[in-house]
Order: sequence, then C-alpha cells, then structure tokens
Amino acid sequence: MNILVLGKDGQLGKAFKALFDQLPAAENIKVSYLGRSECDLSQAAMVLKQLDAVKADLIINASAYTAVDKAETEIDLAYAVNAKAPELMAQYAAENNATFLHYSTDYVFDGSKDGFYIEEDVRNPLGIYGKSKAAGEEAIEEVFANSSKGRFAIFRTSWVYGDGGNFIRTMLRLAKEREELKVIHDQHGVPTSAKWLAQVSLDLALDAQLKLKPFPSGIYHAVPAGETTWHGLASFAVQAALNAGVELKAKPEAIKPILAVEYPLPAPRPMNSRMETAKLRSALQNRLSNPSNSYNEPQNTPNFPVWDGMVQEYVSKLASKGLI
Repeated sequence: MNILVLGKDGQLGKAFKALFDQLPAAENIKVSYLGRSECDLSQAAMVLKQLDAVKADLIINASAYTAVDKAETEIDLAYAVNAKAPELMAQYAAENNATFLHYSTDYVFDGSKDGFYIEEDVRNPLGIYGKSKAAGEEAIEEVFANSSKGRFAIFRTSWVYGDGGNFIRTMLRLAKEREELKVIHDQHGVPTSAKWLAQVSLDLALDAQLKLKPFPSGIYHAVPAGETTWHGLASFAVQAALNAGVELKAKPEAIKPILAVEYPLPAPRPMNSRMETAKLRSALQNRLSNPSNSYNEPQNTPNFPVWDGMVQEYVSKLASKGLI
C-alpha cells in the first residue's frame, strides 16, 4: 500500500510522520511525504504530477493555506490551496478507488450558534480563509457524490497545536518576556493535539493489519472533549509551564481577559467554535470498545479525553526539551 502525506512540514504532517515511524514495520507499506518545496499546492499541474507519480492508496492532505488574516488579500492563493488542490486529490482518489483524508476547520461556521455545531449545520464562513476551506469541503463532497469508487473523510478541527508555531507556544514565549498579558475570553473552542488528531484519523482508516478498512464517507468533527476560551487556554498553559519548573514573568493571574472587539484583526473569527463529535465517536466505537483491534498498542488507542490533559502533557514535553 502506498500512502501519501501532503504537508510534511506542518504540525499535522509532522504528527503523521512521527506516528508512522512508530508503527510496526510492514514490507508492503510505503509512505511518501511532500512539503511545499516538493509540491506547491497552488500549482495544479504539480499536484497532478505528484499524485500520478506516487499512485497512493491512501492520500492524507495535512496541508493548507492557514494565514487567516493574509487570506483577506491573497484570495486566489487561499482558494488554490484550500479548494482546488483538495478537489484534484479527491478526483484522483475517486478515479483510483483510493481513500482520501482531508482536514478542515471550525472557520466554515460563523460562530453564532448557541451550543455545539454538528456536521450537518449550514456552512456560513466569515472570512476568505473560512470560505476557501468551505469551498474545499464542497468540492470534495461533489466529487465523491458522482463516483462509486473510493472513500473520504473530512475532519473538521480547531485550535491545533503540535511540533511548530501555535497559540500555546506564543503565549509561553510572551509569558517569559512580559509581566502581563491580555487574551481574548469571549471566543470559545477546543484545543486539539495534532498527535491525537493523526491517531484518530488512522484509527478510522486502517485496520489491525495496517490495511485500509471501510468507513462511512463524510464530514467528521474531530476535537477532544471539553471546551475553553483563548484566555482559559493561555492561563492553563502558563500554569502547566510553572508546574514543570519553567520560570515565567507572567503568572496566570496576570493574564487579563479582554473582549474580541478590543483586539481587532483583519479577518473575522467565529466566536463559537465548539463542535459535537458524536458522529466520529460512533464510527470509532467498535475499535474503542475493543482496543486489541487497534493498529497501536492498547494503551495508545485513540479516545476522546478532555483537552486539558493533552495540553498539560504537551507543555511538560516542551519544558523537558528546553523549548519554553
């Protein structure tokens, strides 16, 4: 089986590589990794060339245009990477009976819902980034609606962190430099570990023998349990770093809550990014109730723990590596 991971240099792409590197060696599995230097997703011809070259049975698109504010002026680039490139990947998967895993975002919603979004809620993105990601979702769905071959999963997620730049690392860096921070407290969502997201994705797509397995194609919300705000996440991460012995100037009580309107940005953000995960939990239920079927060791079987434990572990590892 040939596996192609696009976006090897991003947080999710790195998480997939780390996960594949830990899996038992299998002679019949080859994993290829592509980054921007090998495959510029804004160039359709390059995307098609790489797809034809790798001939993947499993395509994992961990790449995206994620510069939310720059997207307001780089409209064509955002749509090329977030909509057209995924459409080409979907077409290849549908034509060649392959499995396609794609990653989307809470930004496809306007954030006005009172409660948790479900997969069937109407898309209503506020900015260009969200609109380009929504267009990508729609293109993938349309491709597979017109094909009887292949399968796909679109994982909507939020507030991703892993090996790379992210909100948590930014807050910890600022906490070392400043005695007081101001962080938005009226935007709600769920921090998502890239490592956890990669594990859940493969648990849906692969069986115990590391072979592709059937699953219902569609959109899945993929975030851990619980919820918080940007202020809550910043405060928790700072306290976790202090618990790990890191010296910081700003303590949790010095992180002041502010309203989103007090920190204007070029692109609008959804105020509510909370997403219901019952659909994905149901699809994984057989595997979760019988860990021995997992491709990983039982203790590593993906589940839906509350977000704070994973953030605690993440910050502790940053501290142990001297990365804070």
